[in-house]
Parts: sequence; structure tokens; C-alpha cells
Amino acid sequence: MPAWAAALTGLVAGAVALGAAQIVAGLIDPGAAPVVAVGGAVVDATPAGLKEWAIRTFGSNDKPVLLGGIVVVLALVAAGLGLLARRRAAYGTLGLALFGLVGAAAALSRPDAGVAHVLPSIAGAAAGAWTLSRLTRRAMGSGEEEYVAASRAADQGMGDTVLTAPAPAGSSSAERTRAASLREESRAAEPGPALPAVMRAGTGPGAGPGAGSDSAPHAFDRRRLLTGAAAGVAVAGAAGLGGWLLSGTKDAELARRGVARLLPRAARPAAPIPAGADLRIPGLAPFVTPNAEFYRVDTALVVPSVDPARWTLKIHGLVDRPVEVTFADLLKRPLTEADVTLTCVSNDVGGPYAGNARWLGARLADVLREAGIRSEADMLLSVSEDGWTCGTPVDVVMDGRDALLAVAMNGEVLPEAHGFPVRQVVPGLYGYVSATKWVTEIRVTRFDREEAYWTPRGWAPRGPIKTQSRIDLPRDGDEVTAGRTTVAGVAWAQHRGVDAVEVQADGGAWRQARLADVPGPDTWRQWSLDLDLTPGRHTISVRATDATGYTQTADEVPPAPDGATGHHTVTVTAR
Repeated sequence: MPAWAAALTGLVAGAVALGAAQIVAGLIDPGAAPVVAVGGAVVDATPAGLKEWAIRTFGSNDKPVLLGGIVVVLALVAAGLGLLARRRAAYGTLGLALFGLVGAAAALSRPDAGVAHVLPSIAGAAAGAWTLSRLTRRAMGSGEEEYVAASRAADQGMGDTVLTAPAPAGSSSAERTRAASLREESRAAEPGPALPAVMRAGTGPGAGPGAGSDSAPHAFDRRRLLTGAAAGVAVAGAAGLGGWLLSGTKDAELARRGVARLLPRAARPAAPIPAGADLRIPGLAPFVTPNAEFYRVDTALVVPSVDPARWTLKIHGLVDRPVEVTFADLLKRPLTEADVTLTCVSNDVGGPYAGNARWLGARLADVLREAGIRSEADMLLSVSEDGWTCGTPVDVVMDGRDALLAVAMNGEVLPEAHGFPVRQVVPGLYGYVSATKWVTEIRVTRFDREEAYWTPRGWAPRGPIKTQSRIDLPRDGDEVTAGRTTVAGVAWAQHRGVDAVEVQADGGAWRQARLADVPGPDTWRQWSLDLDLTPGRHTISVRATDATGYTQTADEVPPAPDGATGHHTVTVTAR
């Protein structure tokens, strides 16, 4: 078989393996699919510095990039297995089995895994091995059956019998002459069983280059291979689609629409957003971030699909009375609206991972009081549907701020990517210690007894948001018109509030910027200032002062372990 054909058999076998695994995972758990399981294991094992680089480089596309990279690697490996199988079929089968074991081990490493989570990888490996064998047989065409039968005959020492038997009665003159010739060749041969003719192809006098047993060009059937490969691709695609449908993504979207009809009004509505909260300057981040544009940073390679009818929140641990809340129970509670800006700790100074929204949900403090938190407790270890954990300080949640079990975002049911059906929102804390999406459990405990997901990976156990400011326009590297230029951006200091923003050009004096209105201390604040820029290059910096009187430091510190510091600076050219 040509090398390209062998590689093709491997690629198609790999595709069928992934498709079969996907459809089985759809029946069990989408997170058990080999690509997702291996990707999750890679995310967990990746050093913090490399994760930061991926987030900075790819942003919210880091997960598709990772999954795409895994698929590319698997495709190369599958092609390699096809080439190995050309030498010996067992090599390809063994390779697929090994990758099935890798997928199964990765699936079992997930926090919520059970024995059934190995089935997608096992089913995929089996389907891939069968497909590889079947495509190899098709590629060899009708000559393959002759080759196998003759090989077995040779192995049993019956080669002479096969080749020297007299022609049956009724054979033509040409057939009798051929049989006699074969008998003469057999008698002239060395002792021992003769090789089948198809195995001796090209070994006699006058054989041309490449006509030996390894190449057997007369046995390769391109048409049968290509039709078989097309069928395999179709099966792989259908299986993948079936797995996606079985995973519940479509059902979850229907459930979201159903919840939208049941969503109650807020018992404690937020005050109207002030007319002056948005300066409406082109290029400046709007005061309210649209849901579709809200940043997403989490470890879930596949967005969990949670049925709200089956969702429950279990609160237990250092409490007097364990509590279990259903989604219907949550909607019956008095719901609170709150405008809150969320921020990711992985943001560099001036980074994009911040967004502001109006959230609707039940106050977390009220639910915790029903459970009765014991005095020694100082941490809420919340658990996501996919097993991710988050440690939130108890005192922050209980100090009166609008810490919510949110069910809606900007007037609509939570999007799946942002935590449907329920997520945590806690003003003033970075997301890694507060903003658990798809939350299903809160264990009341202590920081000295348990650790959340990011703490052993080098991040601080408590993450209060640092006062920050950002220049949205002009952007670094922009060319602007010499003369009056508008500089604008946002600043935040959640649960303290921003009192002042100052701008500096070319290391000169700091100048006060104009501040937009805000509905409260938990949101970011827009600012703007007009500068007169002469032709040439200019460096512009910004700093904010919060309501406690603290002004941002110029000292540059990277995000790890508890948030970046420094002044956001851009360089522009005026012409």
C-alpha cells in the first residue's frame, strides 16, 4: 500500500474513534470524551506561567486553540499509526489501544469521574482499530484474500500441494500446460515448503523494481480505499453530531428559554443607571458590557450543560443545619438586582478581562444564615458542576455587600457560558476566589484546612481586587491627529469606588480627568481628558485613586499571585 494510502487509513480510523467516543460520551458525560478529558488534564497540569501566557496570547480563544492543537496532534499520530499498520496490523491496533488508555486515564482524573467515564475512550479505541483493519483490507482489494489464504497455506507447509496439484478434470489445454509447468518448477526448487505465487511476485527473473512482496502494487485498490474512507468520514461526522445532540446542549438552550418565562421581577430592584454613567465616546468600553462581549476565563473546555429542573445547591460543612436548595426554591426567594463589575486576576495592567453587568439573584448571605455558619468557619469552598473549586472569605460575603447566587445577567437568563442556571457574583473579589459558575455545592470550611483549585498552583488564597485604571483610546501604537486628542478609559476599585483618575503625558504633571457618574461603588467608572499633542511620539499614562484615598502605585508587578500593579501606559504618534 502506498504511504499516502496508509496515512489516510490511519486518519479515518482516528476520526471514527473520536466520533464513536463522542457519541458514548454524550450518553454518559460530555466531559468524558477523550479530547475534552485529555485537554482538561493538560489544563490542570500546565504551570501557572504558561497558563498566563495562553490567556494573554489567545484571550477567550485559549480553549478552542488547545482543543484544536490536541486534534492536530491526534491527527498526526493517527496518520503515523496508519503507516505503522502498513508494516504490521498489530502496530496500529496497539497504538489505538494505548491512546484509548490515555483517554480513559484522563477521564478518570476528573473530580466527578466514575468508572463509566472510561467507556468513551474504550469504545473509541475499539471502533478505530476495527476501522483501520477494515480499510486496510479494502485497500488491498481482491488480492488481499488470495494473499491471506496463500500465506496460511504456506505457514502450514502446504505450499507444494497448492502449487503442484494437477489441473482438475475438464481443464483447458492452457490450464493443463500451466499445471505441468508448475510441477516442474516445484521439483527443481530447494527442499521445504514453497511460497505462494502471490508472495513470490517479482522474485523471479525479469522482475522489475518495486515488484517485490512489500509493494505488491497489483493488490492495491485505490477506488475501494477511497469509498471506504468516505464512508468512514461520514460515520465519524454522524457520530460526532449525535454525541453533541446527546450531550444536552440543545436541551439546555430550551431550558433557558423556559426559565426566561418564569424569571420573577426583583424584590429589591437596582437604582436606575445614571444618565451620565456612559460618556458614549467611540472606542470606550460601554458602561454595561453586552453578554456576548463579556469576557470568559475558566477551566471548562466544554461548557457544562445543566438542567435547571435537576439542579440543586448543597450547603454543608461547618454549619448548624445543612441546606439543599432547588432552582424552583431559589426563584421563590426575594431576588436582588445589583450592578457589579467582575475582574480576572490574570489581567495584566490595562488588560481586557473586566466587564460590568446588572445581575439578578438571591443574596448568598441570606441562604448561609439559614444554614447557620459556625464561628470557626472562614472560607466558603464552592464547587462547580465540572468539579472546579473556589475559596471565598466568609467575612466578605457576610458584610452586607450584594454577594449573589445570580440567575440573570443584563435582563436575561444567564448564558450557559456564564454559569446557567446559577453562578456566584461577589463584588470586590477577583473571579478565581468568588465567581463560581454552574455552582452546585458550597462547603463551609477553613482556609487552613482546605485549598481551592488555584491556591496550590501559586495564587493567593484570598483575592481582593486592586485599584486599577485602563486607557481604552487611543490604543498603544495608534496614530492620532496633532492637536486636541481625547484620551478615555475605565477605572475600578470594586466595593470601594473610584474617586479620581489622573492622566500624565510624556512624564509631565498629572492632570485630573473628568469622571462619569456611577450607580454605586461596585462598578467601574468611565473617565476622559482632552490633551493637546504636538507632532511626534507621546507616552500617556493613567492612575486612579479609590475612595479610601489609595492611589495606584507605579511599581510594576505581574498578575501572580494576587493581581498586577503599575500604571497603564500607551505610546502614540501625532501627525
